[in-house]
Amino acid sequence: MRVYISGHRGMVGSAIWRNLEQASEYEIIGRTSKDLDLKNQQAVFDFLSSEKPDVIIDAAARVGGILANNDYPYPFLMENMLIQNNLIDSAVQLKIKNFIFLGSSCIYPKMAPQPLKEEHLLTGPLEPTNQWYAIAKITGVKATEAVRKQYGYNYVSLMPTNLYGPNDNFDLETSHVLPAMLRKFHDAKAMEERTGVSEPVVLWGSGTPKREFLHVDDLAEAIRFALENKLPENLYNVGFGADLSIKALAETIQEITDHKGGIIWDSTKPDGTPRKWMDSSRLRSLGWEPKIDLEEGVKKTYSWFLDNQDEFKEVKLS
Repeated sequence: MRVYISGHRGMVGSAIWRNLEQASEYEIIGRTSKDLDLKNQQAVFDFLSSEKPDVIIDAAARVGGILANNDYPYPFLMENMLIQNNLIDSAVQLKIKNFIFLGSSCIYPKMAPQPLKEEHLLTGPLEPTNQWYAIAKITGVKATEAVRKQYGYNYVSLMPTNLYGPNDNFDLETSHVLPAMLRKFHDAKAMEERTGVSEPVVLWGSGTPKREFLHVDDLAEAIRFALENKLPENLYNVGFGADLSIKALAETIQEITDHKGGIIWDSTKPDGTPRKWMDSSRLRSLGWEPKIDLEEGVKKTYSWFLDNQDEFKEVKLS
């Protein structure tokens, strides 16, 4: 089976690649952004027409945290729509009948009941700070649903909760909360070791919002599960099954990085959605289960960061 993974060098795409390359039945195809501009409709069509994959896994996206979404609303909306629409439409034209579309828990309304269920989609207003990315991903969900309804193709949308793991983005201007915290605590610890002074780490918000986190290798397992089983619905949540406060997350990362200074919460900065906890029972009922708990996952991620820290410049603590 020929499988094309878009965004194969990113955190999610590389995790899928690592997972599938363990099985001899998959012939995996990938192209870098230099070799294939997914925002170019004709280039995407020509590539898929030439390579003729049996399955497309769309792991390519412009992603980022609250700051990036706030500062760059247009590219977060338009670039993501271009990428996914070019892939989906080209796949339909070429009669590629298997497609896995990856989105995010931010597609659900800001004040949706907890835990978030698939049927909560489009039942209320979105979180303003990431609505641009969310709207793009919602159009992808609906596009795959439309293909499934009209053509009967095996198009599935998987909505993971907050992800982390190897190849994550540790740039503080564009990263999500967990890698940003890990980076800040690490650099504060490095400063501690050089100066002998324990510096506090400044974190955004109040620390009270609750979030759920899933190691990217568990998502890769869910994607392989979707590849190997014909799923009866279009939309599935993919979560760990438990959440924790941002404060508790910070304390966990602080302990793992062995940072001795304090934590300062900057309440002038936004908290985002009060809680995001996903109900993954629809997918779990079919046989998939996550395996990596948060502490184990953060330790693995920090170990990867330490092995690759030469790629990252030290950051300011405030």
